[in-house]
Amino acid sequence: MLELKNISKAFNHQPVLQDINVTIADHQTLAIVGPSGAGKTTLLRIIAGLTPADGGEFIWQGQPTTPQRLRKDGVIGVVFQGFELFPNMTVLKNITLAPTLQGVPEAEAQKRAQDLLVQLDLPDQAEAYPFSLSGGQKQRIAIARALALNPQILLYDEPTSALDPNLRHSVAKLVNRFKADGMTQVVVTHDMDFAQEVADTTFTVSKLGGDAQ
Repeated sequence: MLELKNISKAFNHQPVLQDINVTIADHQTLAIVGPSGAGKTTLLRIIAGLTPADGGEFIWQGQPTTPQRLRKDGVIGVVFQGFELFPNMTVLKNITLAPTLQGVPEAEAQKRAQDLLVQLDLPDQAEAYPFSLSGGQKQRIAIARALALNPQILLYDEPTSALDPNLRHSVAKLVNRFKADGMTQVVVTHDMDFAQEVADTTFTVSKLGGDAQ
């Protein structure tokens, strides 16, 4: 369980998040929702250790920590809104790059990547380049890349925003499949139908704080 207590963040002296308190329960999916500009993605980036909070505490499994430490230790994986795939690398290389940089033997990283491609119904795309993939395929490759490091918490930033509406349900099925396998997940989304389809709990971010439901 990851607990965020009294998290705050301001940009250019303008508060974006104030006294945010939220619990990310093990093996469940939390949807972070709220109006545009309320700070949903900022909160996700803080959890991911990509944007520093101005104040507050982080408690992981009962012990104080920092998001940067969780990211370094491989606790957290991130699926970015724009996929952020390297265009000059094959799908397989995109997935294996981070594990090999962290010392995982190449053969082991490739075996894990191939297993993930099978799991995500993309076994024939290992040698393809991102430009040749559809939006839905790029989304699944981005998910595979995040899963390659075996994170305990998987974060998604607007996972359906770059996809055709008819692909929303397929992404929801993936999120729910991972939850059934025991993955803890956090989804930032403006799509309330999607949030209702995947979330055990929703957390609504507003300028005045937030509320869990």
